[in-house]
Amino acid sequence: MIRLPLLDATRPEHFPDPRKALNDPNGLLAFGGDLSPRRLLAAYAQGIFPWFNEDEPLLWWSPDPRCVFHTQALVPNRSLRRRLMQVEWRITVDHAFPQVVEACAAPRPGQSGTWIVPAMISAYEQLHAMGHAHSVEVWEQDRLIGGIYGIAVGRLFCGESMFSRESSGSRVALMALATLLRRWDFPWIDAQVTNAHLLQLGAVEYPRTEFLRTIAHLSQLPGQPGNWARFTPLAQMDDQAAFDRRA
Repeated sequence: MIRLPLLDATRPEHFPDPRKALNDPNGLLAFGGDLSPRRLLAAYAQGIFPWFNEDEPLLWWSPDPRCVFHTQALVPNRSLRRRLMQVEWRITVDHAFPQVVEACAAPRPGQSGTWIVPAMISAYEQLHAMGHAHSVEVWEQDRLIGGIYGIAVGRLFCGESMFSRESSGSRVALMALATLLRRWDFPWIDAQVTNAHLLQLGAVEYPRTEFLRTIAHLSQLPGQPGNWARFTPLAQMDDQAAFDRRA
């Protein structure tokens, strides 16, 4: 029988020590509480995130190992550069947050449902309105073809989900996000749970103890609060010369 701590409704910043999360299922830490901005921001700062289905209680996780992207390493390879030369795409930031979340919540091939339930959507839209949640959008003319969204806590970006409607749409969004974050000295994008696709995109794994030690520092650094739409020009990919130097 699984025994989990129940979160205290009166203490939104208080969570159990994430190092005490279960091994099976990997990272399950606690249940209950709510999705208020105070609780969510406190959770991400401690390496904890909510993840549950619509017919489940609110569950909180901190898996071991942790999946992370280094923003310095997320640069387009030759095949993606060739792809970008063949299409006329544009990139925006915080221009279509609800649409990106909606697209990420849509059922994927082989999946019967989504963990991005209405309560989660409402919570992250509230964080976006407060300047804590952000999206990167990839457009082909007026059609949204790719995107990514997540939460910024200090100088840590916690990626939640991404989607593609055209080949490489999500990869371009991820690379554009990393380009923007590099300019602000955000070293990591937390990708949370490892899967083969994330590793193929360049993610690496860290032991939870090392991950928690690093984010304890990053989450306390000054970040970039507020809407990021005004930084849209900085979200464009590096120019071709910069790509060639890094290839």
